Amino acid sequence: MRLSEDRISHIAHLIVDGIYDDDLVDLVDDDDVLKEVKLSISSYLKIEDDADNMARDKIKSLSREVPEGSREWDILYKKYFEEETEKKQF
Repeated sequence: MRLSEDRISHIAHLIVDGIYDDDLVDLVDDDDVLKEVKLSISSYLKIEDDADNMARDKIKSLSREVPEGSREWDILYKKYFEEETEKKQF
């Protein structure tokens, strides 16, 4: 995960505060909403981390070596990353 629990918590608080301040919905239990927002952020980041690892592994498994940072590597990474994230969308 690229963000610490503190950063996820801070972002979740900003989201919940924004929803509350803008009167978008009436929150019955702020703590439950906050937990769900944190869980959603964490789940999304997990999907991205998994997709990143899978894309890197696919590039490494190619029969020829593709140097990281090369144009070809970037194109393959983007392609594989998008494929993996599409598989795991919720």
